[in-house]
Amino acid sequence: MRRAWRALREPNLWAIPLAITLAALVLFAATLAWDVRQARGVARFVRPGWFSVGGPDDARAILGAILGTVSTVLALIFSLSLLVFSMAASQFGPRLIYRFIRDGATQVTIGLFLATFLHSLLAFVVERQEGDYAFVPEATILTSILLVVVSFASLVVYGHRVSLAIQTSTVVSSIVDDVRGALAEAAANRAAAGGIVAAAQGDGPAPAIDALAARTAAEGAPVYAERTGYVQAIEHEELFAAADRAGAVVRLAYRPGQFVMRGAALAHVLPADRQAALAPAVEDHVVIGRHRTLRQDLEFGISQLVEIALRALSPAVNDTFTGLTCIDWLGYALRQFAELPPWDGGWRTPSGTVRVLEPRLRFPRVVKAAFDQIREAAPGNPAVRIGLLQACARLAPHIREHEQRRALLAQVKATWEGASAEALAQADRDDIDAAYRRAREALAGPE
Repeated sequence: MRRAWRALREPNLWAIPLAITLAALVLFAATLAWDVRQARGVARFVRPGWFSVGGPDDARAILGAILGTVSTVLALIFSLSLLVFSMAASQFGPRLIYRFIRDGATQVTIGLFLATFLHSLLAFVVERQEGDYAFVPEATILTSILLVVVSFASLVVYGHRVSLAIQTSTVVSSIVDDVRGALAEAAANRAAAGGIVAAAQGDGPAPAIDALAARTAAEGAPVYAERTGYVQAIEHEELFAAADRAGAVVRLAYRPGQFVMRGAALAHVLPADRQAALAPAVEDHVVIGRHRTLRQDLEFGISQLVEIALRALSPAVNDTFTGLTCIDWLGYALRQFAELPPWDGGWRTPSGTVRVLEPRLRFPRVVKAAFDQIREAAPGNPAVRIGLLQACARLAPHIREHEQRRALLAQVKATWEGASAEALAQADRDDIDAAYRRAREALAGPE
């Protein structure tokens, strides 16, 4: 059940349409039961006199028109959706298609038209005239008409959402919103872990944590991965509770976003004799799938922004403005990450006993993931280099640790060195030098 629920949470184009279609079947059964009762004289359908579907021939004509119209529009929606997916793959990259697949307006619109078609088709089947006997499911047909109105109203919303969805600013801001959600979950996890105070004393893990991690890796029993794929999420509270009940320490070997091969050591358990008891919990609560997700994988959100920037800066596109937009939002994401409470990677009981150790995503790695490829893809583009320097300067007031400052200074130096090796106009070189000095001054601090 847990794995089935996880599969439903992954981006797909069928879950919501299927749910709406099943709801339409239930609605059809309810309205048909009412129509049957009315035909038997048990119930009476009260409606305005002008609101009627007429006789059997009129009802069939109405349902036939609905079926023809809805099926045509449904085919058009599928074609338009596939066109949007194709445009997204070419403009933003194939790894961002899932954002368009999971769009609620698209799924609801497809679901409503499918539900309307199925409801009207069933009404067309049950409506009949045999000799002097005629059965016109009036309530069911009027419900089909109402579904048509709702479906075409959703079509207007769908067109509006599609027109916005293919805009770069919309895609970039939605990625940043997901990154913000991942950061909020990371902050909540760090607060629940109980390792914030220990990490606040320095840039690296506390010595006790460092020693415990090394001891668990050396003396602990490994838990091997049963699947190959990416670590999509770690259900920390459940895994922590299982480790606490077993009185053991679980040292995870991978963090969300990293690739795991089947048979690799997914975790180590100390003491080793607790491995058999904790192996099922590790396998169940370390979620591995075929795709990376942004639920806990902050680096994946960064790479999506970088991919959009790289495509924009490619010689085939040469869209500097989109590249600068991505740099601005990358700087904002780095600021949010830098403001996370410091953490040493340990999950502790109220008494301070460490039960789970998780690899940390360090700020220097995130900075390199955000800026390295953009900097390397911007030779001869002074605007992008200045944008990178300005982004680093804007981050300076939010930096609290030496490690963070050193990572940004390394990016500032690399950007300036790359520009110094290029043949640029003197005016461009002066602008880059000025941005470099401002970034150095902003990031100046005790080494």
